[in-house]
Amino acid sequence: MFAVFEAFVQQRSTELLRTARLLTANHSDAEDLLQDALAGLARHWEAVSRDGHPEAYVRRALHNGAIDGWRRRRTRPHVVAEPSEHTPSAGDRFADVDSRLALREALTQLPPRQRAVIVLRYYEQLTEAETAEVLGCSINTVKSQTRHAMTRLRGLSLEEVLR
Repeated sequence: MFAVFEAFVQQRSTELLRTARLLTANHSDAEDLLQDALAGLARHWEAVSRDGHPEAYVRRALHNGAIDGWRRRRTRPHVVAEPSEHTPSAGDRFADVDSRLALREALTQLPPRQRAVIVLRYYEQLTEAETAEVLGCSINTVKSQTRHAMTRLRGLSLEEVLR
């Protein structure tokens, strides 16, 4: 049984770590979150693997753990840099990186449930039904949280990033 668990971790840990990174916006926090989720999976491996959905279990644990972390998180000072005078040219890779960084920063400003919905729907490309199942809510809640999150992201002047 342990060999199957180990194989699952080796096959899926990279993608799961990316998801955790998006949820926490910090690499070390993401590693801790994933480690906690995998430890929980190891404790319940027999039951979860019998159901045939260990990845769904880990994803739900990641999202629940991230939400718990957001609730406990202390306010950290936010350092704002001076804007640069850089004007990107067509195909500017730095502009692409800037856009991704701006989007990641904007995700950190969303409430926990909205952030989880955006990550599940647009990064992991889950359906509304799959997202609702992972978060333990209704499809209508997923739809409304998505709408509110997108409105908030647009309000953060990220329309050019989201297109």
